Amino acid sequence: MDKVKAKKHLGQHFLTDENIAKKIADTLHFEGYEDVLEIGPGMGVLTKYLLEKPINTYVIEIDTESVDYLNANYPKLHNHIISKDFLKYNINEVFEGKQFAIIGNFPYNISSQIVFRALELRNQIPEFSGMFQKEVAERICEKKGSKTYGILSVLVQAFYDAEYLFTVHENVFNPPPKVKSGVLRLKRKENFTLPCSEKLFFNVVKTGFQQRRKTLRNSLKSLNLSDNLREDTIFDLRPEQLDVQQFIAITQKIEADAV
Repeated sequence: MDKVKAKKHLGQHFLTDENIAKKIADTLHFEGYEDVLEIGPGMGVLTKYLLEKPINTYVIEIDTESVDYLNANYPKLHNHIISKDFLKYNINEVFEGKQFAIIGNFPYNISSQIVFRALELRNQIPEFSGMFQKEVAERICEKKGSKTYGILSVLVQAFYDAEYLFTVHENVFNPPPKVKSGVLRLKRKENFTLPCSEKLFFNVVKTGFQQRRKTLRNSLKSLNLSDNLREDTIFDLRPEQLDVQQFIAITQKIEADAV
């Protein structure tokens, strides 16, 4: 069948460079899991290289035209194409609690949401790699002290080691996006359980960065900190000055204060 037409409302920009597709497929280590899920495969430029790996490849694709193309051109994907929205679908209807990796050339308009959804599934996802808008990939991997360091950086790095791998230029896509792209890899930490309430940790990070120019003493007011706790010098800092361990320490202090 003819090639799939890129749809603007789905944020589709099809990668046309085979070398880059192979390079992205090679970013995963394929250790500790038997299945990989590619999000948004389009016409399968990355998929074909995943199918060469010693792994069970599944793809999830919301675009019915792409699904038809994949069915017609990749017989190895028979029964492994999930025609659903990754953000809304219960992926355990397929994986049933098993470990699996995620990979993809992610639609830039929902890439952050994909990361947040993957964080919800972190108990099952030991590895995650793929292509984002360059600024988003850099933000996820950023360290404290930077203007781009934020909620995504802290929440991802609490559970994963994040590595920015390489930059991809606009001219290798059809249609070309207006921004450069970046490929990253996330490898789940050996011990990825936090020594504090994970729900409170998420709340502290998100609340702190919502008013990032303020000190934490002011930005965390809604958490009803006691006067005694507010005197702690760590609350003199702004959120971008704290690394993951310091956010964990603040969460523990708030927990202990509430007892």
